[in-house]
Amino acid sequence: MYHPDLIRHPDGCPALVLNADYTPLSYYPLSVWPWQTAVKAVFLDRVDIVDHYQREVRSPNHSIKLPSVIALKSYVRPSAYPAFTRFNLFLRDRFQCQYCGVCTELTFDHVIPRAQGGRTTWENVATACSPCNLKKGGRTPKEAKMPLHIAPIRPTSWQLQDHGKSFPPNYLHQSWRDWLYWDIELLA
Repeated sequence: MYHPDLIRHPDGCPALVLNADYTPLSYYPLSVWPWQTAVKAVFLDRVDIVDHYQREVRSPNHSIKLPSVIALKSYVRPSAYPAFTRFNLFLRDRFQCQYCGVCTELTFDHVIPRAQGGRTTWENVATACSPCNLKKGGRTPKEAKMPLHIAPIRPTSWQLQDHGKSFPPNYLHQSWRDWLYWDIELLA
């Protein structure tokens, strides 16, 4: 019987990683492992296979269907606060300039400029497009008459995960859908 997974290259078969409570480790970026890591974790008995691709890989002694969804056997407690990174900053601000709202040429801006004693912290950095960042220069938003859409805050991991659900990944295998969107509101 023909199935599209049978001709899929193994590198095109990543495994969705669920925590021990069967929720995704991360929505954005989506928690996926390459097939080699997933198979190794299966053999080391660190994960349970929840679903699999039709695609198989073989060794001289074994044949295994590639896992498409795996669940960790040990629960990994998510940290309450995410690391301060450029990606997490953009995710907090929903990949939009906090001055004009565009989604292109993004960089980050110190609300209180470093030249005026501003620090590089969650509460003092906002996503900005290059034109707005140049326009604001070394001034505060008030001095530049450029109000922020939303004041910068230190987000929780849950807030970032919630924002991440608004940006679905480019590729979702059919077997992943039940595990990613079980908690969304149903339409009547």
